[in-house]
Amino acid sequence: MSNERKNLTTASGAPVGDNQHSLTAGDSGPTLIQDVHLLEKLAHFNRERVPERVVHAKGAGAHGYFEVTNNDIAKYTKADFLSEAGKRTPMFIRFSTVAGELGSADTVRDPRGFAVKFYTDEGNYDLVGNNTPVFFIRDAIKFPDFIHTQKRHPRTHLKDPNMVWDFWSLSPESLHQITILHSDRGIPATLRHMNGYGSHTFKWVNKDGEAFWIKYHFKTDQGVKNLDVDLAGKLAGENPDYHLEDLYNAINDAQYPSWTLKVQIMPEADAKHYRYDPFDVTKVWSHQDYPLIEVGRMVLDRNPENYFEEVEQAAFSPAHFVPGIEASPDKMLQGRLFSYSDAHRYRIGANHEALPINRAKSGVHNYQRDGQMRFDGNGGGSVNYEPNSYDGPKESAEGRINPFEVSGMADAVNYDNEDHYSQPRALFRDVMDDGERARLITNFADHMRGVRDEQIIERQLKEFYKVAPELAEGIAKELETEVPEDIYY
Repeated sequence: MSNERKNLTTASGAPVGDNQHSLTAGDSGPTLIQDVHLLEKLAHFNRERVPERVVHAKGAGAHGYFEVTNNDIAKYTKADFLSEAGKRTPMFIRFSTVAGELGSADTVRDPRGFAVKFYTDEGNYDLVGNNTPVFFIRDAIKFPDFIHTQKRHPRTHLKDPNMVWDFWSLSPESLHQITILHSDRGIPATLRHMNGYGSHTFKWVNKDGEAFWIKYHFKTDQGVKNLDVDLAGKLAGENPDYHLEDLYNAINDAQYPSWTLKVQIMPEADAKHYRYDPFDVTKVWSHQDYPLIEVGRMVLDRNPENYFEEVEQAAFSPAHFVPGIEASPDKMLQGRLFSYSDAHRYRIGANHEALPINRAKSGVHNYQRDGQMRFDGNGGGSVNYEPNSYDGPKESAEGRINPFEVSGMADAVNYDNEDHYSQPRALFRDVMDDGERARLITNFADHMRGVRDEQIIERQLKEFYKVAPELAEGIAKELETEVPEDIYY
């Protein structure tokens, strides 16, 4: 056996800080789902004895690099790959539609996945976001129900606007996202001409243990461009792989697309007093309150050699952190910490992290063994348990999380703020021009025409009225109906 001491890591190559104790709320618990090392150990163990993605099935991918351009970022996070201007980190990105199946058209009205894997010297860091800064729901317990409404009806096996609008009209937190979705930005011109967002709030921790709350914004250097509805429909029929083809050809022709990464930074203490809950993923932070700060630039300069091996088998998880970057209490994020990795274990196996596209370039050392399709040496003949008296990998202080305070009773509770209207109202009235507002109204009406249940339309119009009376009245006019009289503003 070698005498070289190895640090214990997760399957994504990040150091493990404590392999003896689960992360709990206080000394007595309960155990937190945020303990991603615990979840990974248990889930992998369950699969040691030995399918199209449910969401984000249709996608395109590319390799590239991320280069830091701001030396000051190091004062906010100890993450090594962000430590100094000029530092480059190889990365891979996967763009995708959300609701469509593998053979669906690229140019449909749908959010786009924007998932980035950074192959850092401290393990893989995955930032799994969308091309929108918010999401439809804010608690992970609602996610399976939401996605069911976006898929096919269990009886007819058809897409069903009745399901979609029934759910949205009963989930007013969706108003901000569906306003963005039905705006001009709902159909990007290409994958190169859209922004990307981390959407969730994340925590950065610097070398002194100071914590900051973070929002990520990838701003396209090509400029934002969108498709009008008629052209998008034409392309969907003539070239359903339009976005995939465009990205491949641009990189193949050395027209390398790029994005500038900027962040909003909130001091940890501000979260207790901010006017919106900063962990509510249906809300944005005002840029006046927390201006965008440049971090670096992402460039895509290499196409995959084999689509299935690299794009289809790429597995991203919000649970893949590196020292200096951690989770926030965002309820949607907390659920995703478990669900994404678990989906990959089901879809491509317990050992998906060992596939070349997913394997950490910094090295992986742990005690996970066996399972379906093991091909990487399986840990050799070395010791397969810990603690041990031999030369097996040991935990390291770098893998410990930044301690954080928890309080209150354990309970199933909602977010405190039920204001689902002011931010979409500001988007509709203050950000959009007259043409954008008119197209938004038409897009909403066109999507709602397939709703069979009149009470669903009435309920949704009431919600639109709370956003802005003129929005509800415009949609009602196009649907040749009336806004219900029992409205309150």
